[in-house]
Amino acid sequence: MSSFATSFWSSDYAGGLGVLFGKLQQGVQENQQILTIARMRADAEEVYGQRIGEIIPATERVSGGFSRDDGASVRKAYEGMRVEMDEAAKNHRKIASNIRELVVNPFGRWCDAHAQRVQNSQDDLQTRIKLHDKQAESVRKFRSQYYNKCRLVEDLEEEDKLAFQDPKVEPVQNTSPKSPLPPPPPAVPTIKEPDPEDDEEPIDIGDVTYMPEQVKKILTHMLENIKLGETKVPILGTYQNVSTGSDITEYIRKNMNAANVEFAEKVGQDIVHNGFLRLVGNVGNTFANSSRMYYQWRPKVFKITGIPEKKQAISRVGTLTEGIDSPVNAVGEILSGWNPLNNPYPNETPSERLRREARESDERYKASVRKLDALRCNLEEAMVDHLKFMERCELDRLKAIKAVILDFSGAISNVIPSLQSTVDKMMLFQETVQPLGDLRYLLENYRTGPFVPRVITYENYYNSVDGQTFGVDLEARARADRKRVPLVVTTILTYLDNHYPDLDGDEARRAIWLVDVPLGATHHLRQQINDGKTVPVEVLEQYEIPIVASVLKLYLLELPDSLVSSHVYEIVKTVYSTTATDSSEAQRVSVIQSTLGQLRLANIATLDAITTHFTRLIELTSADEAYISSLSTNLAPCILRPRQETTLTMNEKYNYRLLRDLFGHKEAIFGELKRASSQATRAASAANQERGRGRGMSTDERGRAIAEQEKWQAIATKNGRAASPAPSTRIKRERSPNRMSGDASTRFPVSPSTTSPPGGVTSPTERRSTLTRHSLEVPGSAEASPIGSHTNGVGSTAVANSNHADGSLEKRDSLGSSSRVKSRKPANLSRQSLYGGVSSSSERVRADSLKGAASHESDHRGVELTDKPMDD
Repeated sequence: MSSFATSFWSSDYAGGLGVLFGKLQQGVQENQQILTIARMRADAEEVYGQRIGEIIPATERVSGGFSRDDGASVRKAYEGMRVEMDEAAKNHRKIASNIRELVVNPFGRWCDAHAQRVQNSQDDLQTRIKLHDKQAESVRKFRSQYYNKCRLVEDLEEEDKLAFQDPKVEPVQNTSPKSPLPPPPPAVPTIKEPDPEDDEEPIDIGDVTYMPEQVKKILTHMLENIKLGETKVPILGTYQNVSTGSDITEYIRKNMNAANVEFAEKVGQDIVHNGFLRLVGNVGNTFANSSRMYYQWRPKVFKITGIPEKKQAISRVGTLTEGIDSPVNAVGEILSGWNPLNNPYPNETPSERLRREARESDERYKASVRKLDALRCNLEEAMVDHLKFMERCELDRLKAIKAVILDFSGAISNVIPSLQSTVDKMMLFQETVQPLGDLRYLLENYRTGPFVPRVITYENYYNSVDGQTFGVDLEARARADRKRVPLVVTTILTYLDNHYPDLDGDEARRAIWLVDVPLGATHHLRQQINDGKTVPVEVLEQYEIPIVASVLKLYLLELPDSLVSSHVYEIVKTVYSTTATDSSEAQRVSVIQSTLGQLRLANIATLDAITTHFTRLIELTSADEAYISSLSTNLAPCILRPRQETTLTMNEKYNYRLLRDLFGHKEAIFGELKRASSQATRAASAANQERGRGRGMSTDERGRAIAEQEKWQAIATKNGRAASPAPSTRIKRERSPNRMSGDASTRFPVSPSTTSPPGGVTSPTERRSTLTRHSLEVPGSAEASPIGSHTNGVGSTAVANSNHADGSLEKRDSLGSSSRVKSRKPANLSRQSLYGGVSSSSERVRADSLKGAASHESDHRGVELTDKPMDD
């Protein structure tokens, strides 16, 4: 069953949480409604008992009557009625007391605690989401600044290239052929440096980036609406065009959408930093909301806006105490603007300044992306913890309501047997409450999407993906690794295959992919290997095997697009909608093969490597149908996801059905893809040879060998005949009987990845082509290993232990016998205790055989997923 931690995710994180906490707050209101019913019923029973108790005193106030008759039968009936009235009043008051003690008081305290827990979780997650969104906005801002600086650097470099080129002078036509004129001397090139004043760049004020025209309008409006005056500073003199900090802050709050004084001071500080204001009469350039701090508008502002500047008339008549006309004021004015330490980079050219600013903006952008990634990981960890806690709280709430109804009915049924019918109905209502069913209903009708993290990666201006592994496009990562399959995938799969024999039994080997690993542990390993480099095996050995498997699933979930691209999701949906019967299975497999052929080579190769790993695990551990179904359900979101999650796609299981077909028909699907890729490669090579576009010979011996091989492949493709479609009468060569001897020449007599004619005989050209791997072939796949190949005859082994490419798992023969080799027991007790239990004798024998096979074939241990470098 789905859970809160896997059902309430959205692209902005807040959408799914809003739906969940809306339902949780609805549960808090439901608690109050049930509590109101119990409280008002207790009050009603209390009032009813009091009114019944008032009947007897009312009758006693009547004088005479039955008090005069001592033995009359009528008086006995009257006395019985009085007793019953008194007992009824006591019973109703007891009902009220029971309801308050058993329901209202304890359930009221529990409701208050539950509401506080929900509110605390909601407030904590909202705070984390706000920090994440704020940092994401900062990342977008720094990215824009970085790209603008890079564009300016490129423009300056282009201008420098054009400035230092030799001028192209048109030859002067001679007016007379008898007296030719010499060509004029070439003009001396001149370099015109850009004027810093004319360099119009966007300006950041607050959290908004303004263009120069917008800045001009804002400054003009500020000069027209902010009070300008003058202030006198002792010794330095009088300053013109001065405004107080409080006036500027008030203007910013009214006209620039400043929510509070703190944000207004931040905007004012940005205005000071951009050179529009300066502080007078104090040290520094700090902006504050104070009526005692004065700021002078610089001449730059009046030049931009075109408003005439009010200047002070300098007069040399007077003494030092006459203020405005003092020559000391003029000197002070000059000295106040002189700041030799204002520029930390003296003698810096404009080009050097632009490059330095580009580097600084790049570092700020990188740091902001790293900070955002850390905040995102913390947010996701907190969301998973809170969602699991809220799921337990919601289940407890439903159970508490069930208990309250039972206590409420018991408080009434124990006192008044006459209300048994009502009690029976209330007991029926209590029995109809199903907490698990209500929880499942909430998940099925209000979930917003599965857990798919949205990674914001560092986008280098020059399209470099160095320094990061997770969240990067699969093909870009593969090209950076110069492999068809990214190194992070091959390394993890190889590491897991090498450590399968260390686990105690097939059940433990299968269980590592179904363990619910804490997201914090997975993120911890992710931080260790998210550097764009080869994953060190020493780092993986520090973690439990389920954590290593979980980080591979997280890598596939954090891809920008699913491994099977979302562009073909509708095609896959159509395939399974129209081919639902078993009779169309072959047709469905053919359509799936052609659909996967539309993917990029890196996606196909990675999908082949992953499918090979799991089909081998399923086959060699004898996994049952229940495990295959659970594994497919767990891995389906990692393989195929729709482009946009909706209420319809969340209930669709097309990715699950696709994964089941990949497990069941791997040979047919990927074998055909490899053959098609091989034919396309040979056809392209032949076409290049015919057009004379082959690569030149190299003096290196390796280059000669490659060129010679390409030449013979082109000749064979051009002159060779296609195989006849009729069945061949030649005798098919069986597998060599010496394949158990371990000889390299007899272990693989026929390459399983090569497509042979119907008769089983290959041409020399095709035999030569098997020496090189095709573009889609992944070492360790089912086509490159003997796993899955069977021989005929009774007593022949289905899969030989020495014939395994990984040397890690054992397969029994058709008679049920297996080879037993002594080996040491697993020394890692912590891994055995992770799964618990003691394996059967057959499992221990199988694990020992696996260890023996692995020790004999150390060169071939593990799934060899190392791929050839990409040349395209």
